Amino acid sequence: MRQVHSLQRAIRLEIRWGRFFALVGASSAAQTIRIGLAALAVAAAAAAADTAPRPEDVATIDGMIKAFYEVVTGPAGQPRDWARDRTLYIADLRFVDVGADGKPRIMTHQQFADGAKGIEQRGFYENEIHRVTERFGPIAHVWSTYESRQTEHGPVIARGINSIELFWDGKRWWIANAIWTDETKENPIPKEYLPK
Repeated sequence: MRQVHSLQRAIRLEIRWGRFFALVGASSAAQTIRIGLAALAVAAAAAAADTAPRPEDVATIDGMIKAFYEVVTGPAGQPRDWARDRTLYIADLRFVDVGADGKPRIMTHQQFADGAKGIEQRGFYENEIHRVTERFGPIAHVWSTYESRQTEHGPVIARGINSIELFWDGKRWWIANAIWTDETKENPIPKEYLPK
């Protein structure tokens, strides 16, 4: 249904531009612009329809965190569903990976997805082993402790904590940002963030 409405909006836009160019006596260059704008409108409408969030992902904090991990997890050779992942976050989201040296690597969603090609090639399984959620009305903070493996039942190759900020807009949850760091010998995970 959403796709039909988006397509109808795109067609109405194309008709309006057509009327405009008819009134001003469109040249061939203007006709080219009209066709290009119409094509962009149709493509944007189709893209918006293709990336609608899954209701089960965005209805609860549990759903958001489950989707957060599901998207990056999978066997070698399996493409990740970055379109699904994108629906979890606000448009201006920033990911921050704080390395063992304490230096942050700040990324947009696209930069993160582009940099994650290695996990698709090698395989990567990340699962939550503990969570601490703090909530005040429509805002929430999640400390999500994770373990990473290269194969589903392989040895743990990393542990760490994701710090995730979320908010409820009255209809769904959104992730505003996510920051993570891996555990090191110098920086062990505190016991309050580990399973009891």
